[in-house]
Amino acid sequence: MTKWRLEPRASSSIFFSAAITSASLCAALVAGGVLMTLMKVNPLVSYSEILRGALGSGYGFSETLVKAIPITLTGLACLFSFKMMIWNIGAEGQLVMGALASAAVVRYFYFDSHVAMFILMFAASAISGGVWGAIPGFLKGRWAVNEIIATLMLNYIALYTMDFMLYGAWKDPMSMGFPMTAPFPDSARLWRFGNTRVHAGIVIAVIVSFLAWIVMRWTQWGFEIRVIGESQRAARYFGMSIMRNILLVMFVSGAIAGICGFGEVAGLQGRLSRGFAVGYGFTGVIVAWLARLNPLAVPLVAFLMGILLVGGDTLQVVMALPLSSVQMIQGMILFSILGGELFSKYRLRRVGAAGRSDVPTEGAV
Repeated sequence: MTKWRLEPRASSSIFFSAAITSASLCAALVAGGVLMTLMKVNPLVSYSEILRGALGSGYGFSETLVKAIPITLTGLACLFSFKMMIWNIGAEGQLVMGALASAAVVRYFYFDSHVAMFILMFAASAISGGVWGAIPGFLKGRWAVNEIIATLMLNYIALYTMDFMLYGAWKDPMSMGFPMTAPFPDSARLWRFGNTRVHAGIVIAVIVSFLAWIVMRWTQWGFEIRVIGESQRAARYFGMSIMRNILLVMFVSGAIAGICGFGEVAGLQGRLSRGFAVGYGFTGVIVAWLARLNPLAVPLVAFLMGILLVGGDTLQVVMALPLSSVQMIQGMILFSILGGELFSKYRLRRVGAAGRSDVPTEGAV
């Protein structure tokens, strides 16, 4: 009797991995097309409208870049922890804590200086997000608490903390009852490019991507992250501190997400308001996996996600489709990528009834 079993691949080429990722994306788009067909909408027309809305004008292109900025940073935040096989699903809460820290600096430590405010807000957001990420990191390293549950729960604490401040002490008396702070002074704002909404956060995102690549590729700490992600047992054998590395990687992951919050409130919104975080932390999970945990690929994948988000707004207007349809496509992309990851790391091999490989090479897929 012929049977099949999954076996780990010894190695896989860059071209094979790229082919798996491309096939996964195509499968997700086909599944999205089936969904649109069920909604009685032509999928080809829908996809063309998404591209036209996101890239068919200068405004659409600039808005795609605006979306890509926070997605890049949250994708990098998730990438750092995922590389060590620590599942940080709390980038959303860490982003919010970074935004809260930025607003606190403006409210309590304001200086009429662009340089001073940039340094203070940047540092406060990074530290706040980093500490928020280090909390589940400590619980994971010290008592093996499930980091998925811990980071998810901290998301809610961060969001409700923001609501408490926005409906309470930080609420702008001139906001007509809406939960938001007073507008930030000009010296507390990031500069914009021309008449667009694209802000200096795009420079921060590119720099962080490049620095993340250097750390992962060329530093001892990056090597330790990769080794621990592959085998904690091997890492301990070589004398690597698991607790220290978990804490550090979760702090850095949270710090990057916190910087994203700083960019959103100081660069785009100009104040802290309820609902400024629209799921970027969760989109970062998809981006990190789509980029195959490659920091240099994250900005490109984030730009593609920006196309989906901006194009989704076009679908709402032109074809009367809900934005949730685009979010469902994002979910399909994630499931497809996770499925593709299985075939990139494992292969099917035909074996005999006794479990021995009948065909060593030809039977492998």
